[in-house]
Amino acid sequence: MGIEDRDDEEIEAEHRANRLAAAREYAPGAQLDEELQLRLTGPDTEGGALRFQWGDALLHPVETAVSVAAGTPVQLELTGISAGSTVIHARPIAPPAASEPYVLSTPATSAAGTGMSALTKLLAALEAESDVLEWARLFDSVEALSRALGKYGLDLGVTWYGADGDMRRARLTERGRRYVDRLRKTRDRDQEIMIAGRITELRESGWVKVKTGVAKNAYAYDVHFEDPDELLRMRPGLGDNVHFRVRFRQRLDSVGIARSTEYTYLGPAAEQASLPFES
Repeated sequence: MGIEDRDDEEIEAEHRANRLAAAREYAPGAQLDEELQLRLTGPDTEGGALRFQWGDALLHPVETAVSVAAGTPVQLELTGISAGSTVIHARPIAPPAASEPYVLSTPATSAAGTGMSALTKLLAALEAESDVLEWARLFDSVEALSRALGKYGLDLGVTWYGADGDMRRARLTERGRRYVDRLRKTRDRDQEIMIAGRITELRESGWVKVKTGVAKNAYAYDVHFEDPDELLRMRPGLGDNVHFRVRFRQRLDSVGIARSTEYTYLGPAAEQASLPFES
């Protein structure tokens, strides 16, 4: 009978492509309205309703990830909720209309479309437990989304309907969330470096702030003394010039993001030239 085993989203995507093709017969630059569908599945989604506690925890990381991937702020707005578990319908907020309504031009590439392309590829990579380094800049937002889904026991399905008729789909299930957790685990990377500067802050607990220049925006190191008495024996004073050997430790996750950095005092370094002071 010619009946294919396709879901509603695939059928809708075909209808959209047909509508676009028909519209472009008369207006070659025609485009469709963009739409984002987020399908939540889990024990509390059968009623097709969005609980208030889910809202910002889930939607804000999606908007942030799309904006980061697009390289420009992308604002999304909720247009409806439907059943079939809980399906959230959203769309990008359109930019202000041109002041000259009679001037026709082909719209530029959609920022939302660019962002959704990257986001769906990252989600697919997480579900496949494959390399995600290409999308490292999106990882913090997707990690926040993953934590929220885990907290509420939800799985997420993402469908993006683009202005040019394309459709992109991805999911983030328990498998992908477990992979995110593994990627978050850190490893230490140590190296010994020399720092020189003026002491601008002292704490008896064993912390010294060393500023590398006199300008207000000069970089400052927070150096930790594992033995606070060693710092006291040095009898340092505010404004003193110091030259330290320190252990620079970065805690890197598997995506290569530095989750923390610290500087630990190892000993005195050979003195260097005095800091240049501005006139």
